[in-house]
Amino acid sequence: MEFAVIQTGGKQYKVAKGDVLNIEKITGTFKAGDKITFDKVLLVDNGKDTTIGTPFIAGATVQATLKEIGREAKVNVIKYKQKSRYFKKNGHRQPFFKVAIDSIK
Repeated sequence: MEFAVIQTGGKQYKVAKGDVLNIEKITGTFKAGDKITFDKVLLVDNGKDTTIGTPFIAGATVQATLKEIGREAKVNVIKYKQKSRYFKKNGHRQPFFKVAIDSIK
């Protein structure tokens, strides 16, 4: 089972061919069905030997297909101080990309 560790959106993900995962939104104009290439590959393991980057592996890429662009469920942020008439409520929906991993090279 071949897998890789990639870095995107300030986070690291362990991915294998066929995986579907939610990642942070990537800047630029994208639509569902687009191909995305991740070049910040930290580690590749093909079952026999492991390659570790310093910090990235030169020439290694992970190909993915963008399946969906969406937003997570709303998170309510409430600030409240008793006896002082202070109350603030704020909502936030984090955008995400759902990608399917096609290949590891």
